[in-house]
Amino acid sequence: MKVGRVIVAAVLACCVLPAWAETIEVAHDRGGRLIDYAARWATHRRGGAHVRVAGPCYSECTVLIGQIPRDHICVTPEASFGFHLADVSDTTAALWRTYPTDIKVWISNHGGLRGQMLLLRAPEVQRLFPRC
Repeated sequence: MKVGRVIVAAVLACCVLPAWAETIEVAHDRGGRLIDYAARWATHRRGGAHVRVAGPCYSECTVLIGQIPRDHICVTPEASFGFHLADVSDTTAALWRTYPTDIKVWISNHGGLRGQMLLLRAPEVQRLFPRC
């Protein structure tokens, strides 16, 4: 009988208590293959993950901006996002499609995507994303 009570308590705890989503910390991420990043962030989004950007998030890492809800992203004063043209135009187009409108406007207002890294960092990054 005691085992039954433990099972009932466990089931109630699972149903009543809020689920705690994982917090992913991003720092010193220089990017990689777009398909890998898109899949990674899509999985984290479905899991309700929160992302704490505590350092550079460059190139394909920036896909998180379009994959993770803004209220699930926070930035520290050290956070920065780096945008640039990809080696393949299809990859650039895919990255561009993931970005929210305000990020596209910011990029456009700062010269657009080009071969050289365009950095969104403090204090501007803290105006666009919640602080941690």
